[in-house]
Amino acid sequence: MSEENQNPDLTDDEKRLFADLMPEDLKEIMDSGFNRRHFLKLMSIGGASVLAANLLGAEQVLARPLATEQAAATAAIENGVKLSFNINGASRSLTVDSRMTLLDTVRERLQLTGSKKGCDHGQCGACTVIIDGQRVLSCLTLAATCEGKKVTTIEGLANNNQLHPMQEAFIKHDGFQCGYCTPGQICSAVALLGEAKKGDASYVTSNIKQTGSAQQLSEDEIRERMSGNICRCGAYPNIVAAIMEVHSGKPVDQHFNFAG
Repeated sequence: MSEENQNPDLTDDEKRLFADLMPEDLKEIMDSGFNRRHFLKLMSIGGASVLAANLLGAEQVLARPLATEQAAATAAIENGVKLSFNINGASRSLTVDSRMTLLDTVRERLQLTGSKKGCDHGQCGACTVIIDGQRVLSCLTLAATCEGKKVTTIEGLANNNQLHPMQEAFIKHDGFQCGYCTPGQICSAVALLGEAKKGDASYVTSNIKQTGSAQQLSEDEIRERMSGNICRCGAYPNIVAAIMEVHSGKPVDQHFNFAG
C-alpha cells in the first residue's frame, strides 16, 4: 500500500472542523502536509480532554455541601413567596417560586422523591399526595396554595418501621410491578377510605340519598374511585383486592398464582 493511501489528506469538511476547534497557532499545521491520521489522533485526544473536564466539573458539583446548593437555589428564585406548611408531621418553611408546583417542591427542595412525575398533566395520578385529608394531584397544585396546610406524601404514611396497613396490603396482594405509580396509588387509596368513611358518593353509588354515613364499598366502587390512578403494568385486580382488604378488615383471596 502506498504512503498516499496510508495517510490520505484531510477532506474540506475535516479541515473546517479542525480550524474551528484548534487555536490559531496550530491552524497553519494544516498547510504543512497534515493528514487524516494525525487529525484523528488529535481529535481523540481532544475528545478525551473534554470528557475529563466534564467529569471534573461533575465531581466538583457533587462535592458541594447540600446546604450550599440549597442556598444558591434560594438566592436564584424569582417571584419568591415564603411557604410554611406541615409535611409528613414536620413543620417546614422555605421560599419557593410562586409558580412552583407542590410536586417539584417536595421532590427538588425537600428531597422527598417518592411522589413521581408521570405525565405532569394531571392524567396519570402518579403524583397523588394527601392535603388535609383530601387526595390531590401535586403536579397541578401550586406549592404556594399549601400555606398552613398538612401535606402527606408516601414517605409519611409509615410509622417509623411499621408500614401503613395499605402498604402492607399492596405487598401482600402484589399490587405493583414496576412500582413507579405505586406511591400515588397508595396515597389515593388511603384518602379513598377516608372519603368512604365520610359517606362521599361516587359516579357508581347506587343511592346517593343514603350518603353522609360510612359506606361499605364494592369492587366496582373501588375501581371507579381509583380510576384517576393509572397502572401501566396492569395490576388493577391486585390493587382492588388490597384496598378491599383494608376497607373491610377481612382477608381477601389473592388474585395471582406463582408459577410452578
